Amino acid sequence: MTIREAGVAAGAVLVLLAAGCTTAARPGAGAPTVTSAPASSPAPSGSHGWSRQRLKGATGKHTGVTRTAKPTVLNGLVGAVFTRNADGDHFCTASVVDSAGLNLIVTAAHCVWDPKLGQRSDLVFVPGYRNGDTPSGIWPLVAVTVDDGWKDHADPDVDVAFAVVQAQNGQQVQQVLGANKLGVDLGYQLPVRVTGYPGTSDVPITCSNNTAEQSPTQLRIDCPDYTGGTSGSPWVTDFDPSTRTGTVVGVIGGYQEGGDNPDVSYSSYFGDRVQALYDRATQ
Repeated sequence: MTIREAGVAAGAVLVLLAAGCTTAARPGAGAPTVTSAPASSPAPSGSHGWSRQRLKGATGKHTGVTRTAKPTVLNGLVGAVFTRNADGDHFCTASVVDSAGLNLIVTAAHCVWDPKLGQRSDLVFVPGYRNGDTPSGIWPLVAVTVDDGWKDHADPDVDVAFAVVQAQNGQQVQQVLGANKLGVDLGYQLPVRVTGYPGTSDVPITCSNNTAEQSPTQLRIDCPDYTGGTSGSPWVTDFDPSTRTGTVVGVIGGYQEGGDNPDVSYSSYFGDRVQALYDRATQ
């Protein structure tokens, strides 16, 4: 899944192809390798940064079950990303994250910023999108914040972006939908739910499983069928029934821009650099 971005509307096809938006995964062929060394000894070729010992230990580990996501309040915080409007093809996923401005979403950096071409324009966030319906409106992205390491050389350790979306009918997106909290430095082994929009489907999918450490700067999860379009899908833990929200600790992206296998996904680890990025986005 070298880039879990799907094909986009005709007006943006050339831009996205230049960014490598192909494959059965997320956005980006030829993605750079992880800049940080794996957590253990050097890995064999094709092992995605895992040593032989870690690969052997992973044999028989639980793989999550992927299902169609029901139209719940929590899933309603997740939306598809389109170019211009909801009439074309959606190519990435994003979700609402808590902010003082009540207007912030989080996604993968490669969904909104190409290091060679710059920021992608005319993007909209469509939360709760299903079969052409836009029950929670269409929210244009008006400001995007990515790390300089992503801008300069597509650093996979900061394949994360925060974007401000435009208010609609006098209300901010968080006022309408609520938001997940941002979780930073919560560790590598967490129970999470990953929800996103494959480019070939007009309904979202969801899968629950435990995360694992791919490297000190990357998380991994085993969930099947996360193909093109699922880049930016939030990894949510600590669901609180009283508030009906959780804590987002990752988004599909990072290593191989999300992975080159639809059954294994990655995320940049949410640590100090992601916290600094969030702080910049909310200034």
